Formats: sequence, structure tokens, C-alpha cells
Amino acid sequence: MNLFYLLGLLILVFAVAIAIYLLTPRNYESAESVATSYDEWTEDGILEFYWGEHIHLGHYGSPPRRKDFLVAKADFVHEMVKWGGLDKYPVGTTVLDVGCGIGGSSRILAKDYGFEVTGITISPQQVQRAQELTPTEVPAQFKVDDATALSYPDASFDVVWSIEAGPHMPDKAVFARELLRVLKPGGLLIVADWNQRDDRQVPLNFWEKPVMKQLLDQWSHPAFASIEGFSELLAATNLTEGEVITDDWTQQTLPSWLDSIWQGVAKPKGLIMFGLFGLIKSLREVPTLILMRLAFGAGLCRFGMFRAIRSNGSSNQDSVAQELAQKA
Repeated sequence: MNLFYLLGLLILVFAVAIAIYLLTPRNYESAESVATSYDEWTEDGILEFYWGEHIHLGHYGSPPRRKDFLVAKADFVHEMVKWGGLDKYPVGTTVLDVGCGIGGSSRILAKDYGFEVTGITISPQQVQRAQELTPTEVPAQFKVDDATALSYPDASFDVVWSIEAGPHMPDKAVFARELLRVLKPGGLLIVADWNQRDDRQVPLNFWEKPVMKQLLDQWSHPAFASIEGFSELLAATNLTEGEVITDDWTQQTLPSWLDSIWQGVAKPKGLIMFGLFGLIKSLREVPTLILMRLAFGAGLCRFGMFRAIRSNGSSNQDSVAQELAQKA
């Protein structure tokens, strides 16, 4: 009887420990807390196993159609290239990939388009893994850097590219200025990001506030900008030539959330590879993924696209285009 009592007690303690782990927030504290989160996700390999080398959503077309999860992620990169007009740029174009993860997008830009890509992330483990996954002949390099205080001088790159990095930035105005600062005059900025609805127009209601708090607290996000708000911040830098172009890709990317959960069923090998530890870590993410699907499906969140040209306030905004034409 004592043995059964002890066994029951151990099961209860174990269940309580798992519950505490699953419910403990990973809220934003500093750049270091973001780096730690991504270091952990990279080291255990679970995210890469299920999501592949692209730690971002997929593009399923407009209207969306069924696609393989990993194919949709690669398609997203090519669709973003076309939307930004980057497919017209010649081999040798210099690109800064801000928030490069383990380098999936950087490798496509380098291999398929011949661009010279520098990927930066706050996570040392992501840099290490990106280097491991990148063949030596691919013109892509990776380094640790802070997107709110980039180590590069002004006018360093022809193109600045960023996918889903903005939610981790505590000061969106500083982030906007840094993205444009390192662009050459006439250079191209292309950003894809998770955004929330503009609450200046429609305030968050009673159920949206706790949902948004959970989305922020679980994945080290200090805040989401709105599409309108971040566009205004880019324009307010006085470093853009003409209008900041925006688009909403919510519908094109929406299937990604449930597809990401389905990977746990479609890839049962993960249970063998990662065991109970992997199962618990994976289960922790499921509620947040479901909330993400709810938030994007209900209009609380939106997937924003941004495009802008760097200006220096004079008439030479075409200088990058002229320089690239000489390379071609």
C-alpha cells in the first residue's frame, strides 16, 4: 500500500512540475532573454526538426491552397522576393537579413538569386547552426548582432530584409531607424512581420487583451506593432523616399499555424528522437499556436508586409540602382 501511495505521490509531483513548466511565461526581459530562448530552441533541435530551416510562416497562395508545410515556407521567401521587386536585382547585390534564424532565407537569397547575404541574429547558437547548414560555396555569412544597435556603418547594404523579427524589438522606432540607416541611398527595405490590429482605431476588447498578453509572454515578445503604426515609424525616420508600401498577407499565411501543430502527428519519429522531454516541450507550444491561429483568423493580429526605398534627402535616391546596373 505504501508503494502505491509513493508511486501516486511521484506521479502527482511529476504532473505538477509539468504543469508549472507549461504555464511558466517566457516573457521579454531584455535582448538576452530573447537570445536565451532562441539558443534553447536551437540547441535541442526540436523546432528545426518540425519546422525545417525556415523559422517563419509559409505562403499558401491567394486564395490559400493545400501545400506541404516546408514547401510553403520556401515559397514564402520567393513570394517576398517578387513582392519586393528583389527578383529584378542582379547577382552580387548585398543583402542584410535581420533576424536570420538558422539561415534558411539567407541561403535561398544567396543560392537562387546570387546575392551576397549577411545574416544577423541575437542568438549565438543560431549563428553556429546557420554556419553548419551553409555550404562554403554559398555566398552567405552569419554573425551575432543586435537589430536595435546594428554594428554596421551607415549606407552599408543594397537591400535590408527581415522576416518576423519585429515583435522581439522593444522600441519599434529604433528598429525602424536601424533598418533604414544601414541601407545605401536608393537601397531597398523589405520587411514581413506579425502585427496586431491598430488599436487606435479599434481598441482591444475583453477577450483580446488576455489573448494578446499570452502571445507576448510565451515567445519573448515585448509588443506587436500595427501595420499602420510601423509604416508611420518608417516614414517618421525621414529616411524613406516616397511612400512606404504595405500589404496584408494574413490569408496567405494563415494555414501555417495549424500545419505547424500537425507536424507533431505527421512526424512521429520525433517522439523517438526527443522522447518525453521533446513531447512536453512540443506540447507547451501548442496552446500558443492555437491562440495565434485564433488571433490571426479573428483579425486581432495581421501579417504585415512593408517596402520602402532609402533616401538621403537629396536627388540621388537612384544611386543604388545605378550601382547595381553597373554590376549587372
